Amino acid sequence: MIQVETKTNLHPRNLHRGRYDFRLLISSNPELAAFVSLNEYGNESINFVDPAAVKALNRALLMHDYGVKDWDVPAQYLCPPIPGRADYLHYLSDLLSENNDGTIPRGKSVRVLDIGVGANCIYPLIGHATYGWQFVGTDVDAVALKSAQRILDANQLSDVVELRLQPSPTAIFTDVTYAEEFFDLTLCNPPFHASLAEARQGSQRKWKNLGKESNKHKKPVLNFGGQSLELCCEGGEEGFVTRMIEESVSGHNNCLWFTTMISKSSTLPHVYRALKYAGAVDNRTIEMSQGQKKSRILAWTFMDKQQQKNWWK
Repeated sequence: MIQVETKTNLHPRNLHRGRYDFRLLISSNPELAAFVSLNEYGNESINFVDPAAVKALNRALLMHDYGVKDWDVPAQYLCPPIPGRADYLHYLSDLLSENNDGTIPRGKSVRVLDIGVGANCIYPLIGHATYGWQFVGTDVDAVALKSAQRILDANQLSDVVELRLQPSPTAIFTDVTYAEEFFDLTLCNPPFHASLAEARQGSQRKWKNLGKESNKHKKPVLNFGGQSLELCCEGGEEGFVTRMIEESVSGHNNCLWFTTMISKSSTLPHVYRALKYAGAVDNRTIEMSQGQKKSRILAWTFMDKQQQKNWWK
């Protein structure tokens, strides 16, 4: 575990609450050394605007903290920030523990559906390494699934992570889940924007707020990359999550907790109304933050308290 200075905004079990120990990380991924330098405060860091530096850091973190080797994503595909993705999984484990006498359920008996697993396959990699959970990952992008499968094969994880191609770009659960299967959780990091132009504008605002604008990058830089399908969809985040809620009704007996990330607080009023209309029995909004970025997890279930308690029996 790499920990030096505590960052209290991350989950208490998050391995990335401390400042990165670049000496240890470079020992796991030597290529990272080329991107490390002293920042204005005299601390070792990388240029987080540089996609290559972010990818090298991710490789090191995944190897050092989760034992993942030979991790890579194709050019221009999403290269996610590891601490935030880990936080989502830790909060979900807490959610499951509520119906398990306060104990986090671990092992392959816990099944998780990752909607939009992506080329990086990040949630299954961290979730299995941390809690031993079994995953099904879906995506509309065949190239992304090929990349994810290569990572799984390289780490001998194909027996605990199954990938499925979603044939419809507008469907969520349809065609990739079966009537006879059950999931303890679903998770999703949905496309947040309604268009690629909106995504670039958001990236530009982020770097301006961080004081990292540069004449060298007159075009907004998406430092974590991302194909259009990963970044935007019709109706943006609100439209995607609304469709997810609508489709979840048909699987109300097949999943304990449906969950998704929500990036924009303005999305919440609409999806709360959608949950009420869908007949969700319970819903939670779990606040998260990483540095200056704030987001939240929306979770809902169609099961009452007794059904939730009986789920693990």
